[in-house]
Amino acid sequence: MTHRRKRFRTGAAAFASALLTLFAGVVAAPAVAAPAAVSGAPSPDASGRVQDRVSDEPHGFASLAGSTTGGRGGRVVTVRTQADLVRYAGAAEPYVIRVAGAIEVEPFGSEVVVASDKTIIGVGTAGEIVHGELHLRPGTHNVIIRNLTIRDSYVEGDWDGKTQDFDGIQMDSVHHVWIDHNRFTRMGDGLLDIRKDSEYITVSYNRFDDHNKAFGIGWTENAKTQITIDHNWFSGTKQRNPSADNCAYAHLYNNYLSAQVADGDPVWSYGNWARGRTKMVIENSFYQDVQHPYQADATAELVQRGSILRGTTGRRDAWGTAFRPRDFYPYRLDPAAAVPALVKKYAGPRASLGKDTVLDVPAAYRTVQSAVDAVPAGNDGRITVAIAPGTYREQVRVPSTKPLLDFRGTGSDRSKTVIVYDTPNEYGGSSGSATVLIAADDVTARNLTFVNDFDEAAHELNSEQALAMKTTGDRIVFENTAFLGNQDTLMTDSPQLTRISRVYLRDSYIEGDVDFIYGRATTVIERSLIRALSRGSATNNGYVTAPSTWKGNPYGFLITRSRIVSDAPADSFHLGRPWHPGGEPDAIGQVLIRETELPAAIKSSPWTDMSGFPWKEARFGEYRTYGPGAAVTPDRPQMTDADAARHQVADYLAGQDGWAPHRTPLPTRH
Repeated sequence: MTHRRKRFRTGAAAFASALLTLFAGVVAAPAVAAPAAVSGAPSPDASGRVQDRVSDEPHGFASLAGSTTGGRGGRVVTVRTQADLVRYAGAAEPYVIRVAGAIEVEPFGSEVVVASDKTIIGVGTAGEIVHGELHLRPGTHNVIIRNLTIRDSYVEGDWDGKTQDFDGIQMDSVHHVWIDHNRFTRMGDGLLDIRKDSEYITVSYNRFDDHNKAFGIGWTENAKTQITIDHNWFSGTKQRNPSADNCAYAHLYNNYLSAQVADGDPVWSYGNWARGRTKMVIENSFYQDVQHPYQADATAELVQRGSILRGTTGRRDAWGTAFRPRDFYPYRLDPAAAVPALVKKYAGPRASLGKDTVLDVPAAYRTVQSAVDAVPAGNDGRITVAIAPGTYREQVRVPSTKPLLDFRGTGSDRSKTVIVYDTPNEYGGSSGSATVLIAADDVTARNLTFVNDFDEAAHELNSEQALAMKTTGDRIVFENTAFLGNQDTLMTDSPQLTRISRVYLRDSYIEGDVDFIYGRATTVIERSLIRALSRGSATNNGYVTAPSTWKGNPYGFLITRSRIVSDAPADSFHLGRPWHPGGEPDAIGQVLIRETELPAAIKSSPWTDMSGFPWKEARFGEYRTYGPGAAVTPDRPQMTDADAARHQVADYLAGQDGWAPHRTPLPTRH
């Protein structure tokens, strides 16, 4: 498309002016998002509701001394085989490893070595490690293991686990490990063994069941281990729930011990045991049908407060002062009476975990593109790229092989998170020009601003079009987003003429002058503000749309329930013109401006020809437009009520799969 008249404004000044005018705020420098205020607290979902007692930030001792981040900053991979699990878990570089389905480890009882800087997380409730052990060797650090079922390496007849050392997870001399929302059952020796001076450990929201020696800590002469154990359910276990030997600090709260194995053993059937020189604090836990619910060696210290005991017998030791957990970290106690129902509901693998992987920019990934690069080709789980407030000067490319991405600005409004670049069409065409190019399907962007601040007044080029955004994928959603540029600001396209891609924009802002909303994708713009910028002409300041819809597609652009505003003189701006790329005769543009306010700048004859193709052969129309720029004349085709009934938002977006993003509520917080 030819740009016939320049807007004379400097790129930097224009960018700053546009942001200040539109948002009345200043864009901050990149900053790391603040951690959760209260450790162990449930996290809100995108709508602001608390769900599933799931937080992506560790709490307790694992959150101290630099915290535990696992594979954060590394590539995301999905594994379904033992070979892939072994490869990525043992790699030197960081990985987020999604376990999709049950992995049966061979030979029976074998170890899968887990190296430092790893997150291993089950996808929904399907991720399982069967007949095998996750093993952390001395020196391993910064590991998160979540949402897995680890089961069935029990050796028949060996209830005491004396023939084979087949643990669920075993770690020796490690630090910064978070074990969260797992289920451990029917292993050969211990379900969870934390040994030999391991430090900064949190074990939360796990289920331990159907076993003898559930959870042991220690096997050391030193009192170094610091461990938080909260909201776990021990059921059908006999001992070590846990047994804590020579722990410097062991904080147990809101755990539920029930249905202890009743084999008549007067000594080795017990709940919690503070051994050696352990300092243990137990708070607001619930013990039901447990022998020796909590006990301590004479050399240990154990403080208990607020717990409930039902049907218990035997030792309830408490002596010494132990320590004050709040001197180390904040936490929230649930009432002991609520613990059984709460832990039964929330401990163990969660359907919500592992499906939506969050990649934090710049905290974990320095740039938006580096976060995209970390996404595996063909990923089958939703991945959120959470972008902290700041200005990110970069081009971002989302290839067609990386669907299911959700770009989310985490600032208080869309102006706080800006992705900007300054490449014109001269250097690489529309795809090379675009600040952001989305070629993948099922991508969403929320609470963000996209800018191309190419300074057209300072350059003399043949192709000065400069895109803020180009899409070619299908099922693309923009909510509460802004697109700033001049010519060709927003291009919604498809991979080829006869292939239909769909794009939905809601509660967004688009500005430009020439053809600044264009392409062949079926595109709905709803409840949005469109600003037609003046180029200083008294007669022709530009064109809002330039569709190139395939003639076999009845739905091109729908702008509905929106406002078009302009600082251009009256009767100087077109609603659109038909674009036939490369002279393609089958690109018969379709635009409907529906129930939208029009400014005085809109021409009385708002549609015009382009490159020899007459606008009257395109499919242009209005329906119930209003405002100073609205009128009914022979040069302004009006859609009939009958046709309008077939040109609603759902008609444009449904396709063959019934896609209906307009029916999804806009998140109330970001």
